[in-house]
Amino acid sequence: MAKKPAQPDLRMLLPSWLLSLRADRKSEQTIKTYSEGVRFYLTWCQDNDAPPLERASIRGWIAALLDGGNQPATARARQLAVRRFTSWLAEEGEIPADPFVGIKAPKLDTKVIEPLTEDELKALLKACVPPKGATPAEAMRHRRDEAMLRLMLETGARAGEVVAIERDDIDATAGTAIIRKGKGGKGRVVPFGPHTALALDRYMRLRTHHRLADSPALWLGDRGKGFSYDALHKALGERAAAAGIVGFHPHKMRHTAAHRWLAAGGSEGGLMAVAGWTRPDMLMRYTKAQASARAAEEARGLNLGEI
Repeated sequence: MAKKPAQPDLRMLLPSWLLSLRADRKSEQTIKTYSEGVRFYLTWCQDNDAPPLERASIRGWIAALLDGGNQPATARARQLAVRRFTSWLAEEGEIPADPFVGIKAPKLDTKVIEPLTEDELKALLKACVPPKGATPAEAMRHRRDEAMLRLMLETGARAGEVVAIERDDIDATAGTAIIRKGKGGKGRVVPFGPHTALALDRYMRLRTHHRLADSPALWLGDRGKGFSYDALHKALGERAAAAGIVGFHPHKMRHTAAHRWLAAGGSEGGLMAVAGWTRPDMLMRYTKAQASARAAEEARGLNLGEI
């Protein structure tokens, strides 16, 4: 009887896969998400004595995630990470074939994400105003967060894209920012107006006193540190809490920016270009929540009942 081929050490192969993802210009946040998903899966397989390259194992893991209270979107993202990993293993000849080809992803519930209201936006920006007597470091943090919020709100840039912006990517006079690390490695130039330019200028002037002022990175962290995606999530979450906003997530700024663009009369094509979308379905996904309200406002302006 022929012996089964020895199973490769999947944990040992993870670093090579991550190198491949970087070569494909995946964002650091995507790489982190994929890496965590695969590590979680391998740990679950080890704890449950489940062969990681068998379909029954990944199905059992997904069922365990859902039974444990994870959202379908989370389970879907975790499963995608594992599927990308096994696809790479097959392409590299580490395994004879991808065992998870054709396996179904968890069904997603259709969620409608409401954009932030004008009052919530004003409260959020007010929470970024430095208090009287603030130290230079405190003032810089406040101005940094305001500049980030305004940039995200006006351009709809993703949180990961904003974190990756460098000083030389910002031209406050021209009102443009270069997004070099867009999703899928696609860069673009996004415009912003005078209020965002002013916020960026205020931050940049205070930034000169930071220990890492010579760093090419635009955003700098607390206590002489750099600034990461997790730092952005924490900083803006604290501003939202101070503003009394419940359920805030940085990605909500992208939904809000898309809604405000269309509500102000901006074109769908222009929004897709600025937001970095190549498919119309993404436009619909991000602007669905207030579509009826925008349509009603447009209808009032058209006054089609006047005959």
